[in-house]
Amino acid sequence: MDITFSSVLSSLQVWDATSTVTNTLQYRLSNVSYNGIQNAGATLSGVGFNAYYVSTAPAPVITIILFNGANVCSNVTKTTTKPLTTTKPLTTTAKPLTTTKPLITTVKPLTTAKPLTTTTRPVTTTSGGGLPTKYNYHEAITKSLLFYYAQRSGRLPVADNPIPYRFDSAVNDRGQSGEDLTGGYYDAGDHLKLGFPLASAITIIAWSIVDFPLGYSSAGQLTKAQNMVKWATDYFIKAHVAANKLYGQVGDGTLDHNYWGRPEEMTMNRPAFFISASNPGSDLAGETAAALAATSIVFKSVDSTYSALCLTRAKQLYAFAKQYQGKYSQSIPQVADFYPSSGFGDELAWSASWLYRATNDVTYLNDAKTFYTQFGLSSNPWEFSWDSKEPGVQIMLARLTGETQYKNAVKAFCDSKVNQPKTPKGLLFVNKWGSLRHASNVAFICLQAADLNISPLTYRQFAQKQIHYALGDTGRSFVVGFGVNPPGKPHHSSSSCPNRPALCDWSAYSSTAPNPQILYGALVGGPDNNDFYVDDRENYVTNEVACDYNAGFQASLAALQSLAFQGLFN
Repeated sequence: MDITFSSVLSSLQVWDATSTVTNTLQYRLSNVSYNGIQNAGATLSGVGFNAYYVSTAPAPVITIILFNGANVCSNVTKTTTKPLTTTKPLTTTAKPLTTTKPLITTVKPLTTAKPLTTTTRPVTTTSGGGLPTKYNYHEAITKSLLFYYAQRSGRLPVADNPIPYRFDSAVNDRGQSGEDLTGGYYDAGDHLKLGFPLASAITIIAWSIVDFPLGYSSAGQLTKAQNMVKWATDYFIKAHVAANKLYGQVGDGTLDHNYWGRPEEMTMNRPAFFISASNPGSDLAGETAAALAATSIVFKSVDSTYSALCLTRAKQLYAFAKQYQGKYSQSIPQVADFYPSSGFGDELAWSASWLYRATNDVTYLNDAKTFYTQFGLSSNPWEFSWDSKEPGVQIMLARLTGETQYKNAVKAFCDSKVNQPKTPKGLLFVNKWGSLRHASNVAFICLQAADLNISPLTYRQFAQKQIHYALGDTGRSFVVGFGVNPPGKPHHSSSSCPNRPALCDWSAYSSTAPNPQILYGALVGGPDNNDFYVDDRENYVTNEVACDYNAGFQASLAALQSLAFQGLFN
């Protein structure tokens, strides 16, 4: 497809094709591997892109579109300087702190002539400034955020829903006393809403926005990243229905897992479960407090009112977690089959650390230090995950205090992971459940350590190798819709469904064909300890996707993009 504009662009960012410049006004969009599954005669539903131009210049318009040699420009939605609302909207935000504006368009459905060939090797790209990078971090960050769009529950804004197969769902989610629990994110390939792993994911992503905003802004995704965490914290605020009452689960695990289909068409009962003073969950309350405190920092200079609301709720939830101590998976036994907690001391120290960072109130810092000692958080943990925050506590206290004991703990953790034997192709293998998730989480901790000048080159090289493993260093990508030979059959219910009004049921689960909908940006569970991987929807160990899987991965991408953009490391 050749697209000609009326005036010169600063750049063109394409979501689901590759672009090359044929002259100063014309761009050629070519198919990519994850669209190669289309058959001759299939409908090309759209090609989304952001066009950037100098703000002082007139807005460019599309003058010609050649598709298979034919001019189809009369079928194109006219472009404007503001996002257009279409039946399948693709919206964006201008790059922060730049002099360019986005020009957004959606090409109307066109008929393809035949499947186009795919690329076989990653190419060297650029960070948008600074140093070149082996993989396109811009694209990976953008698509990771699209994955979170695909996971949204509740009523979806018409003007901000770039996922064409997703619509309003679970709009009747209610608490046991009728409280409004709509919104939030579905946990994984299913449709449960689980507060503990989601809060962990949001803390990590908010952390990456706070410490590596340039990673997002240089990719034109800062506002989308901010909105991504806000979609979750809006839900956390709803779920915090009283000072000492927080809903931690919506949906019944058995009923939910007996259903394979679209979330929009669910009819099963969706009960909700909470923690309280008599049934405490310091881990759940503490992690939610951490997520809200981190988000309050994200929005401090963006929306001071919302920032203050997040901080107020964070303080309340921290007080609840501290006063009424216990494990949430004992108070909400229904969650124990999915995300059982091993303890809550790390979340108490973690939330106290974040509240100190958000408030500068030394009371919280003293609490964090006390919990650090009380719960033995100086030991060298095996992982950084939704359940284990020890490495996060260590790096936060090292940053907040500069004290040697915390820096030494961080160094011991990252050194142990750098020196741990890897798989034959270089993966840090921590656990078979979400192997890539675990490696990405460790990568982010060590990128944070490098920023504290703790073995910076060694840790950045280590982290980069782990992220590049996921992006394609083994010869294939493990990120849906990205790079060479990406997964086509993620264990994900809604993306496995055909276009409406076709029926979606367990036959979609057992189909050997790729998912009809592309779950852009989702990081699959990943290979085993010998790098063995099969793209199989029915294998939820290797092909599950989840909100917490993408968190450390996206955070690490933002850090690497920031470093490359500043010319510090590539």
